[in-house]
Amino acid sequence: MHIVLPLVLNSGLYWYWRTVGGVLVVRLTRVTAILAAVIILSAIGAFAYQGISSEPQETIRVSGAWALYPMMVKWAEEYQKIHPNIRIEVSAGGAGKGMADALAGLVDIGMVSRDIYQDELERGAFYVAVTKDAVVATVNKDNPVLNDLLAKGFTRQMFYNIFIAGNVTTWGDAVGRTDVTDEIHIYTRSDACGAAETWAKYLGKKQEDLQGTGVYGDPGVLEAVGKDRLGIGYNNIGYAYDMKTRQQIEGIGIIPIDVGENGRIDPDEDFYSTKDRILTAIAQGVYPSPPARNLHLVTKDRFTGITKEFVKWILTEGQKFVEEGGYVPLPSYLIDDQLKKLEE
Repeated sequence: MHIVLPLVLNSGLYWYWRTVGGVLVVRLTRVTAILAAVIILSAIGAFAYQGISSEPQETIRVSGAWALYPMMVKWAEEYQKIHPNIRIEVSAGGAGKGMADALAGLVDIGMVSRDIYQDELERGAFYVAVTKDAVVATVNKDNPVLNDLLAKGFTRQMFYNIFIAGNVTTWGDAVGRTDVTDEIHIYTRSDACGAAETWAKYLGKKQEDLQGTGVYGDPGVLEAVGKDRLGIGYNNIGYAYDMKTRQQIEGIGIIPIDVGENGRIDPDEDFYSTKDRILTAIAQGVYPSPPARNLHLVTKDRFTGITKEFVKWILTEGQKFVEEGGYVPLPSYLIDDQLKKLEE
């Protein structure tokens, strides 16, 4: 029972109401001044006990990139601890959805894991960078040439030949082995997203140029590759690595990039075994950019009100959760630039 403050009518006559099983029950009673005080104090105590605030609750709506979704959930949880009257609703759906929802005013914040296009800026997109991660090529751990892949890696050209040109179609051809004829099964994203756009940009193309079977969402591609021993795809590192163990997701392998293009993975290119190692490589610029990239928050025109305060918190106090969440913190100079941009 939640007793709420009574209203004095006259001569000690009081209205008061309570909820029983979620149903509002109103009563009229005659009480003494002392009893009225007890009711008032009980009401205040009930509010305090239930953790209910008399302040109105406000909502910040967020949608978009799968890449940023886990980090945004963490930020939302931490921010609501210190601002219990603000509700933050977060949903994933791809960078394209985040941008479209923000420009249409359907959400207050869109999560976008790619560059912002000029036509989006002309339509009023306003954005700030908040953290950084990367896209990696993923394969099944039972791939017939996994040991070759880990030892040799793929050059950018080989990724291009598989995902764009389509002129390397077997795993044997990919690693230079004539004894392996298994066909390469390519998986790409069916939804407009930052991971696909970033991976395609690394190969000098756009998302629509990527070949393969279209699968929805980061988890979808990961699941498809995990079920197909001949599969290859690409995933944000937040999905390729386990959040708790920091190891590669069970059943999934990551193809290293042969940056030096010498046909082998040198010690300074071998940093894929754990999430912490690849995060360090991204932060130091050892992992190529793209497919490493900044992650953005977008709104229509400008961030204002409680949304602006939330974004400002993300760029300041919220940065202490970034590494814990498995992302790369932005350098201090870039943080300062984003904070100035918020106030322009």
